[in-house]
Amino acid sequence: MSILRESIQIKSSLTTLKLFNFFIYGTMVIFTSFFQLYLQDVGMKKFEIGALMALGPFVSLFANPFWRYCGDRLLNMKRIIIIMMSGALVLAQFVFQADTYAMVYLAMILFFFFQTPIFSHSNSLILGYIENTPYQFSSFRIWGSIGWGVTAIAVGQILDWTGISKVSTLFTAVLIIAIGAVLILPPLKRSSNSPTLYLKGFTNIMSNRYFLSFILMGVLVSIPNAMNNTFMSLYITELGGSKRIVGLAVFLSAFLEVAMFFLFDRFMKRKISWMLGCLALVSLLFGLRWLLMAEATLPLQVAAIQVLHCITFGGFFYIGTQLTSLLLPRPYRATGQAVYTLALSGISGVIGAFIGGWLFQNFGAEAMYRTGMLFALIGAVGFGWMWYLILKQGYRLSLTERKEDPDEDLDI
Repeated sequence: MSILRESIQIKSSLTTLKLFNFFIYGTMVIFTSFFQLYLQDVGMKKFEIGALMALGPFVSLFANPFWRYCGDRLLNMKRIIIIMMSGALVLAQFVFQADTYAMVYLAMILFFFFQTPIFSHSNSLILGYIENTPYQFSSFRIWGSIGWGVTAIAVGQILDWTGISKVSTLFTAVLIIAIGAVLILPPLKRSSNSPTLYLKGFTNIMSNRYFLSFILMGVLVSIPNAMNNTFMSLYITELGGSKRIVGLAVFLSAFLEVAMFFLFDRFMKRKISWMLGCLALVSLLFGLRWLLMAEATLPLQVAAIQVLHCITFGGFFYIGTQLTSLLLPRPYRATGQAVYTLALSGISGVIGAFIGGWLFQNFGAEAMYRTGMLFALIGAVGFGWMWYLILKQGYRLSLTERKEDPDEDLDI
């Protein structure tokens, strides 16, 4: 009887975990997709919006290590996530009530300090709960994608009825539900298990010229993606689209994400040269995506083009994560993954928001997306050149790296 009771409790907890993933992703899509419209409605210019949104990835460079350290010290991810979500909830109220630019920027810095690490820690939370169970991470991650898409559609429709000023109410309501889902989860004593950036590992991996080139090309290709994430909703409304079309565009960008990850996991060859060739191809697809965005004249065209997000960003993130593990010896892989995440979400996000805001305000969305296309094409050439060199010359770890991992057998 006790075994049956324990089994029911585990299943109930895992169901709650799915609901948490649904609502936390729903909360974040409200912020990332509709908050810019709110800022424009209260009088901010595009460059000011870009500068404000650039604070997020910049603050995350410091917030992620801080909260990771706290999680490792407390060994209680559930408590850490509740603190971060509660802090984000409280500070969001100050953001929406601020009546001066100085107060908005200060409130946003503090808000981002609590909000930006939530995604990575929520993934660690899921992994902690499903450890030593037959459940797969993907079966929970898909609920995040569903929450992202469904919430975008619903919120877009609601804001068309009520006006953009109600975005604060919707954000608060969904975040409270997400906090409630975490509160009823059983205790979990685990460290964060997130990749950590160590100084020794950082200096060693950045001396690897192929990994350094991979990171530089990755930043270049990711900058226009950050531009699009920040300004797509403003572009749609500039073309005459409604909030409902914004929600549809976000939905279309996410609904095939899990399927793409499954296909990559099933068919991707774990060879360095193969993955570099795929990155060159994905970068070309990025270029095509930004060209189509520059040429769009109707809001529905912009929404339809977002289907390519699943292939471009999904493919780039998946392949890049796998390639990082192949380019580096085992002792440096966790640090390499931290550098990869920092570069694509942090550095690229800051640069993309600033450059995108300046281009959009002074030259228009078409110039912004054409510049993004140029960045993607340069990245494609860079990855193509790396593919050619490794195919002709092979890939070998340095003497120092081979000493760190003498059993490494690379498949190029």
